[in-house]
Amino acid sequence: MLINRNKDARYIAEKIRSKQVSAEEAVKDAIERIESLNPELNAVVHQRFDQALQEARTRNFEGKPFGGVPILLKDLGQSLAGQPNTSGARLFKNYISPVTSHYTQKLLDAGFIVLGQTNTPEFGYKNITEPDLHGPSRNPWHTTYSPGGSSGGASAAVASGMVSVAGASDGGGSIRIPASFTGLVGLKPTRGRTPVGPGAGRAWQGASIDFALTKTIGDTAAILDALQVVQPAAAFQVPLFTEGYQQALKKHRNKPFRIAFSLESPIHSDVSQDAKDAVLKAVRWLEKQGHLVEEKNVPIDGISLMESYYIMNCGETTAVLESVEEQLARPFTLDDMELVTWVMYHAGKKVSAAAYSNTIKAWDRAAETMAQFRKHYDLFLTPTTAEIAPKVGTKWQSDALMEQMKHIQDYSMKDQQQIVWDMFADSLPITPFGMQANLSGEPAISLPIHLSKNGLPIGVQFIAPKGKEDWLLAIGQAMEDDGLFI
Repeated sequence: MLINRNKDARYIAEKIRSKQVSAEEAVKDAIERIESLNPELNAVVHQRFDQALQEARTRNFEGKPFGGVPILLKDLGQSLAGQPNTSGARLFKNYISPVTSHYTQKLLDAGFIVLGQTNTPEFGYKNITEPDLHGPSRNPWHTTYSPGGSSGGASAAVASGMVSVAGASDGGGSIRIPASFTGLVGLKPTRGRTPVGPGAGRAWQGASIDFALTKTIGDTAAILDALQVVQPAAAFQVPLFTEGYQQALKKHRNKPFRIAFSLESPIHSDVSQDAKDAVLKAVRWLEKQGHLVEEKNVPIDGISLMESYYIMNCGETTAVLESVEEQLARPFTLDDMELVTWVMYHAGKKVSAAAYSNTIKAWDRAAETMAQFRKHYDLFLTPTTAEIAPKVGTKWQSDALMEQMKHIQDYSMKDQQQIVWDMFADSLPITPFGMQANLSGEPAISLPIHLSKNGLPIGVQFIAPKGKEDWLLAIGQAMEDDGLFI
């Protein structure tokens, strides 16, 4: 399979702007591809085709950078008033959003037309997309494999050509992981760069951020131009990049970056030869371009950082679901949610305020360590994922562990956190590289430069200092221009 990177969102927008095609024709074309491909890939779980066609006929797209371009939203947090927003969860299977999120509104303001929502694991907790509610999404490169998660439906939709771009979000690698598995460009911007809310000033204490999955660096830059914002009510603020990301794409083409790279997992797990080959391919190219490249690990305890992340996840899950339980006016049962969610919900009940506070301190220490690291290196290069995509239907917990998970409420906080660790012990080593940038707040990007021995994509990740998305985009554009993208 080859991804057609020529017909990206900017290409479609220009065709509409120059009246070579109409917005209605562009929407109809995307609908036809979704109807043809989705029965096999299960990327799209809700559709609003009639409304989209009506908007294509009636909306004014003058002056909009993406006027009339079809897009899909992730069915997790990217709400559109009057449309489903299930979060991949049984509890929300009939939920209709009463509001449009600030993120979605910015996409609408840029001229995009929303065709529907894409599949996601329940509450976005997994690095694969196989919710009980909607069933598994499949990788367009090979449908027995997963497109990743949690933005797996989005990646399957873009990689297969259903749409040129799709909304995605990243709380622990959830843009970059599926980008790696499906051959896409996956940027996680700096914490605070894109909109949050309404009704919330942060997501997962700033670990999670909304953006998009794309096929090209140019689209990534253009969408970042459209989405970057300073929100007075938000917890985290980043100054606007007033030069504009599209304007800056060539700015650093000849800048000699100081780049550290690592082939080692931050949690000391195995890294496949395919992942190492991808990084070494990037290293050879970088050296040829005149960059200073050195193998160097960041002095951060990745295991401890992951433990702090799980504590945050548990606490945030309990905070959300306790209010839902109140509305139901009955206690939850295991039938209400998937087993992973059940564990996170009950484990969060025993997380102390001190333990939760210490997790945020751990993140701040990681950010401080990275700031010191930046005195010597501009960029940090790693594999995006340690392995190629896993197969759909892989069993991640033993029967004995699942029994412990079902009775999670009976354990102490310490034992609960061990069960949480064990619950992800087989899946985390596949994707151990994503978390650090979420917790430090730095921008990171996955670039599609390598095919594994069995013909599946695997990406490389660059992490930059806060506010330096332009550096990531410059490196990505140079790689794309030199034909490195698969």
